[in-house]
Amino acid sequence: MDATFLIASAVKVLVVLGFVLLGVPLIVWMERKVIGHMQDRIGPQRVGPFGLLQTIADGIKLFFKEDIVPDGADRVVFIIAPALPVITAFLALAVIPFGDTVRVAGHDIPLQITDVNIAVLWILGTTSMGVYGIVLGGWASNSKYPLLGGLRSSAQMISYELAQGISLVSVIVMTGTLSLASIVRQQEHLWFIVPQFFAFVIYILCGIAETNRAPFDLAEAETELVAGFHTEFSSMKFALYFLAEYANMMVVSGIAISVFFGGWHGPFLPPVVWFLIKLSLFLFFYVWLRATFPRLRYDQLMAFGWKVLLPASLLNLTVTALVVGLTA
Repeated sequence: MDATFLIASAVKVLVVLGFVLLGVPLIVWMERKVIGHMQDRIGPQRVGPFGLLQTIADGIKLFFKEDIVPDGADRVVFIIAPALPVITAFLALAVIPFGDTVRVAGHDIPLQITDVNIAVLWILGTTSMGVYGIVLGGWASNSKYPLLGGLRSSAQMISYELAQGISLVSVIVMTGTLSLASIVRQQEHLWFIVPQFFAFVIYILCGIAETNRAPFDLAEAETELVAGFHTEFSSMKFALYFLAEYANMMVVSGIAISVFFGGWHGPFLPPVVWFLIKLSLFLFFYVWLRATFPRLRYDQLMAFGWKVLLPASLLNLTVTALVVGLTA
């Protein structure tokens, strides 16, 4: 393993890490501004030009706030739990390609941290582990509302990850590969959103539920659970949960772009630019949903996952397998 490869790998890790750490404050600012305009408000505007520094000010405030551990809480688990969703989100981002290979010093460098031939399985495995941070955080708080929020999140994960995984299997059956880079390359002439539109709809609905975003944010329903699983968390522990939510939004959007929307493919502009444009549109879609739909009841959420999305994903997979088998 030569020095060029090691340096390139280190640079890619730092780029992805920096992109998430700098991108989350921008996404939060964008969310506040977009929802403000949708609700005929102006959103943040006082801290920095157009309020751009508002989320940075919020981060500084959280850094210096008192870090409280409730009496009776499991101190070790309470401290470790917020870091788990952040770690799993970064592990999932490691296999998402944000561009094609580039030639550097006689070496072909893929624009992703690592290209593994089981990338889809890797993502499903790592993202499913992130819910442990939420469940353990709720349990370690030694409070009923965080515990209920954590249990809700785990139930959502079980209910929606099944349909989400099956929707991705439909694309795997078409392509014959688990590598995201290979899946993207096979979309040079036709994005898979065309033959797999129903799989995409199922995937994105499940992704919204897994990231606990409105209208599926039942794990932190303030009308029922105060703030849900993170009720007892303050300072940087709360900030880590906040960071994990938006990092996981990037993961879900990055997978959707790579599997259904051609990844980095696009005319005229550089591949990385196309990936960023598509990512921005998906993140805007997240915000649009939050500003548009009311929160579902928990029984409605669970019924929708088990009675609608799971049978629909199985039906789509069956049809895909039949078509592929008959045309092979």
